[in-house]
Amino acid sequence: MAKNWSQLVRNWMTHKMDLPHDVMMDLPRITMIGQIHIYIENHQGLLAFSDSEVRLLLKQGQLLVKGQAFVIKTVLPEEILLEGKVDQVIYIND
Repeated sequence: MAKNWSQLVRNWMTHKMDLPHDVMMDLPRITMIGQIHIYIENHQGLLAFSDSEVRLLLKQGQLLVKGQAFVIKTVLPEEILLEGKVDQVIYIND
């Protein structure tokens, strides 16, 4: 119940104060440039990496990125920049 109440308050504050949803609600921000770059902010950690798949932990679930020839260009505690051919971006709910 408390979790739902907290989520409602955050949602209301985001809407009324015109704040970015990703910041207030712990949502990932995903920026893609065509199929060659994907920049993901506000993740909770790297779970798996291969040249064809990247799995990131999110506040609510996981993010799976599938493609080809992935190379991690930048990795920071809450940000990652991948280069390669992105075929799919999939949210996995817990």
